Amino acid sequence: MARALEVAERGLATTQPNPRVGCVIARDGRILGEGWHERAGEAHAEVIALRAAGAAAAGATAYVTLEPCSHFGRTPPCADALIEARIGRVVFTHADPNPKVGGAGAQRLRQAGIEVESGLLARQAEELNSGYLSRMRRGRPWVRVKLAMSLDGRTALANGVSRWITGQAARDDVQQWRARSCVVLTGVGTVLADDPRLNVRLAATERQPLRVILDSRLRTPPAARVLRSPGAALVFTAIDDPVRSGALRQQGAHIERLSGSPLDLEKVLAHLAELEVNEVLVEAGPTLAGAFITAALADELLLYVAPRLLGPQARALVELPELVDLDAARRFTLLEMRAFGDDLRLRLRAAA
Repeated sequence: MARALEVAERGLATTQPNPRVGCVIARDGRILGEGWHERAGEAHAEVIALRAAGAAAAGATAYVTLEPCSHFGRTPPCADALIEARIGRVVFTHADPNPKVGGAGAQRLRQAGIEVESGLLARQAEELNSGYLSRMRRGRPWVRVKLAMSLDGRTALANGVSRWITGQAARDDVQQWRARSCVVLTGVGTVLADDPRLNVRLAATERQPLRVILDSRLRTPPAARVLRSPGAALVFTAIDDPVRSGALRQQGAHIERLSGSPLDLEKVLAHLAELEVNEVLVEAGPTLAGAFITAALADELLLYVAPRLLGPQARALVELPELVDLDAARRFTLLEMRAFGDDLRLRLRAAA
């Protein structure tokens, strides 16, 4: 199963909106075939592994990082493929919460006389597919908020200058997180201040994430680089202005109107879930980043810390409401700590 999870990670940046799945066919400790799901509409991991194993799959064990599907979607059911190959045993990590599956895959396998087990390395498998599972279970994507700060918790000088707090190695790591995300989300304030591109600039990039701008009053300039970068852009707004929206549409942007200013973040995430978005990477200023944290919608923080001091006049990391009790503070647990050049990246999970 550890090997199945390893091969599943090859689809980290390509499988959206499908989950990342790997499969290993083995007998007596020897791998007969393995496969991973690369992109929606193409063969699933089980089918690829069965092809690699051939006739040797009969009576062998299939280790799969998610319950095999039992429905016709973009491809036929994987449960049927395992049955037809006369697999003797199927071991998977955890049930697929997709209501189209929801235990039906395991049931179909058992009805065909195949031994079925689940629960092996389930925690690691859930980590791999946190976005897909969030969308199926909670009706919203998994949200990561990316932040970069100095040792004294500042993100920019008082005059707004922030390029670059971190070094190249840390910025290259951000590109990897963009590549695995379905959406990179920012606010119009960041667009106006920094004119970012927010696209993936890795040599092997096959897919660009959807770039989302929260812009209540449609202040995004039609010439903004975020609209001219490869891939699609979506602007959420609260107003109906045919002239401004028309100018943005001419640049290829999609416009979605939501009520309220500031925009309701839960409604934004619900709409993105309807678009089959699994993972959102928020790259925004302190106001919007703070809004996600305050609303308990930030599932993870990617916090890059640079070994420099900017002083008390520099801009704060996030804007949060004033607290009068430490027990009311938003809490996070440390998942991982890694060095990138001289910088440190902390990966933190919102505490339950």
